[in-house]
Amino acid sequence: MKAVFQLLREYLLAVQFFTRIPVTGCLAQWVGFSPELLRASAGHFPGVGLVVGAIAAAAYGITNALLPDTHFTPLVAAVLSTIASVLLTGGFHEDGLADVADGLGGSYDRARALDIMKDSRVGAFGAMALVLALLAKVALLALLGSVEGTPTGWDEAPFSTWYVCAALVAGHVLSRALPLLLIAWLPHVGDTAASKSKPLADDLTARSLWIAFIWSLMALALVLTALDAMNLIVGCSFSMLALLWMGRWLKRRLQGFTGDCLGATQQVCEIAFYLGLAISL
Repeated sequence: MKAVFQLLREYLLAVQFFTRIPVTGCLAQWVGFSPELLRASAGHFPGVGLVVGAIAAAAYGITNALLPDTHFTPLVAAVLSTIASVLLTGGFHEDGLADVADGLGGSYDRARALDIMKDSRVGAFGAMALVLALLAKVALLALLGSVEGTPTGWDEAPFSTWYVCAALVAGHVLSRALPLLLIAWLPHVGDTAASKSKPLADDLTARSLWIAFIWSLMALALVLTALDAMNLIVGCSFSMLALLWMGRWLKRRLQGFTGDCLGATQQVCEIAFYLGLAISL
């Protein structure tokens, strides 16, 4: 029972760290905080993605059910589900993407790039990256929701809705699991004294990786009721390729990663997953 409570504390800390879901009062006191607990919570990041993905999927499904059945309905539903996910996370990962784009786009010098990434202001490169990432996400989700013909022979409209809902859950879970491999692969760089992500980079344990694997496996098994296995394999493969590309890019430019780099990697892997699903159809 003690081990179960410890896992719950780690999970709630991850929820508190990466979402706007309130973990306050007596519950926050029970969870507590320490660098060791934050390190242990790393394995639960895919579990946070499960909550975010489920709420985004609910927003998509409810919108699809309430709106008239037109060609634009999947687009509106994709926009509202994306808004729901951004509101739930406070744009945490999107902010990281903007900072990385500003830093690496604004200077080829490693030290200068790291300084730019610490600036809270959004520059031209960051704004362009945010706009393009959100457009890509919305467009791909809308495409998945409007594909004609299905590999399972289900009626088109319900299949499309369930397919996108499953894709949202799997995409949010997988894209939060893969950056953990980046932590294991590269050293942490930047201002270690002020960085909130530094405790995550210290001694990422095999236990955390196993917990993340279990979260991911449960989520992927759940969505297999709506996603074809081959589609899922292609989507996961695209996410892995995106992770490898980000890791190689960050190693070449920064010789490591920062917290912003993890957020940017999450965004790229999520978009790549939806792209893989779209191509597989």
